[in-house]
Amino acid sequence: MFPGSINSSVSAAEDSSISGTDVDAVMAQSDALVAIDDVQKSLNRSRASVYRYTNTDPRNLNPPFNPRKLNPEYRSDQKDPLHFHPNEVARFAKDVLRIKEVTVEVLNSPSTAIQQVLGAILEELRQIRAHLDYLPAAPSDLAARRDRQERPAA
Repeated sequence: MFPGSINSSVSAAEDSSISGTDVDAVMAQSDALVAIDDVQKSLNRSRASVYRYTNTDPRNLNPPFNPRKLNPEYRSDQKDPLHFHPNEVARFAKDVLRIKEVTVEVLNSPSTAIQQVLGAILEELRQIRAHLDYLPAAPSDLAARRDRQERPAA
């Protein structure tokens, strides 16, 4: 096989870049899954060869781990697309394809409408929290509470 580097781009919440041969260091950083097209590009292999490397079985939806194959993530249906963890792609490239230098990049995904709404909600909650922190503390005894209401008791 050829020596080279693997660059797999995946979506994740934080932006980080890991290079080297220690796959354990990669595991701690990347949580997003990679589609078959990204695996094909990162391994610089044809789609057919990537499918040939993949640990799939028509009789078993989720076959057991095979160290000589590229193991996909758990699927609930036969029609679900194959997705791979970046660590698995890095392990396969290093152990099976014998690629010396393995680089996995985790990039931020483009902002979606849902992320923008969630960001706006988070900012509004922070403003509410800051406003509540500046309010005077509520009285703890009943007499002080009655005086605070500024109206006569019925």
